[in-house]
Amino acid sequence: MEDKLKSGFAVIIGRPNVGKSTLMNHLIGQKIAITSAKPQTTRNRIETVYTDDQGQIVFLDTPGYIRQTKNKLGEYMMEISVGSLNDADVVLWMVEPSSYMGEADKSILAALEKVKSPVILVINKVDTVEKTTVPNLIKSWQEAYAFADIVPVSGLRNVNLTDLKDAIFKQLPYGPLYFDPEELTDQTMRQIAAETIREKVLRLLTAEIPHGTAVTIEKFHTRADGLTEIEASIICEKASHKGIIIGKGGAMLKRIGTAARRDLEILLDGRVFLKLFVKVRKDWRDNALLLKDYGYQNKKDT
Repeated sequence: MEDKLKSGFAVIIGRPNVGKSTLMNHLIGQKIAITSAKPQTTRNRIETVYTDDQGQIVFLDTPGYIRQTKNKLGEYMMEISVGSLNDADVVLWMVEPSSYMGEADKSILAALEKVKSPVILVINKVDTVEKTTVPNLIKSWQEAYAFADIVPVSGLRNVNLTDLKDAIFKQLPYGPLYFDPEELTDQTMRQIAAETIREKVLRLLTAEIPHGTAVTIEKFHTRADGLTEIEASIICEKASHKGIIIGKGGAMLKRIGTAARRDLEILLDGRVFLKLFVKVRKDWRDNALLLKDYGYQNKKDT
């Protein structure tokens, strides 16, 4: 039976905010990667697994591709994004429904010229444009690169996702499954909990503050009565940011905690007691040791 199954790695790349994480969540049918309207929400490479009677696709969600980095965290994120291309059996390049190719897209195109794996262009958010414009969009992008396929989709609205999966399977080699069919991700619940909290920070706070935050899990324990106790620290770079994150009378921190707890209770299918702390670590995004402590380390270096 295994010789009739296909399996392989599909790396998702694209500019920030094109909807990579949203697409991946909808492809596997469960929210694993956090999402927000802010660029560079995804910081690490996240593996998720989709299995059906055709075989198995291991999706690799990567940080949004940017041309210039401002700190060591940015350098790490670009290393993950570009480096993941070498692990791909097929590359999914996500773009928005426009024929315009910006500088970031041109940089991605240059990187793809060095990749031997087939590339599928995924035109996302087609629900936001007139259907009659889609054929012209496809035609304009066909002139840019020899894509293995071009699939217009809407990750948010579940448009053409079955077509996209079929296109991916068409490019994958035959072989045994990499993961048990019941597995959905390589992320531990501690990692998912930390990212869930960070997502609420991103969504509830404005300006630069969310980009200078990280979340660490200090305690994660499920009691005999089913209650999961989680203690987590929100890391920020300035004392003034700490005050904003906590808010007047602790109001903002309470909002973050309440929103995160609700999501965690759904994920864990049980009650959660969540306690949050806020710590200041000046310029942690440029500190190699702190980056490693907060989970920003290439797996190949471990």
